Amino acid sequence: MHSQISVRPALPEDYDAVARITMASYVTAGYYGSPDHPYLQKLRDVAGRARHADVFVAERDGRVIGSVTSAKAGGDFSDIGFPDELEMRTLVVDPEVQRSGAGRALVQAVVDQARSMEGINAVSLTTGATWESANALYAKTGFEREPERDWFVPGTDIKLFVYRQDVRQP
Repeated sequence: MHSQISVRPALPEDYDAVARITMASYVTAGYYGSPDHPYLQKLRDVAGRARHADVFVAERDGRVIGSVTSAKAGGDFSDIGFPDELEMRTLVVDPEVQRSGAGRALVQAVVDQARSMEGINAVSLTTGATWESANALYAKTGFEREPERDWFVPGTDIKLFVYRQDVRQP
């Protein structure tokens, strides 16, 4: 039996683990054929990401097993966020421990962060149209598709889905 998963802000000493898990999860899932893909190179720079956004890690038994990034709209790490949204990016869980609850815990951490922020009414995210496990996780954790906001990776035919979850009670 494993101990509980905790989520906390990433520290510089976590960045290598976050980069390794990011590469492993995206390549293992087949989202990008090669670790040399330019987008993955950008994601590997966790310190650079942390300068423009908040990076969190999921930890169990003292080991980093996942990560997520949240970015305010208009910043260097936001693609689709509206001004009243916190954008969730780069949710990854070590392929060795996927389906352990780490992904759900990381999603909840970003939702909780958004609820605590003045002027933020929702969390938005982009995920691959064909990424079944990711799409299932977002549907299970209260996100709703926003098909009118879907977009394509520039210069490709890779379609990306947009999801949103309101964090304010009406």
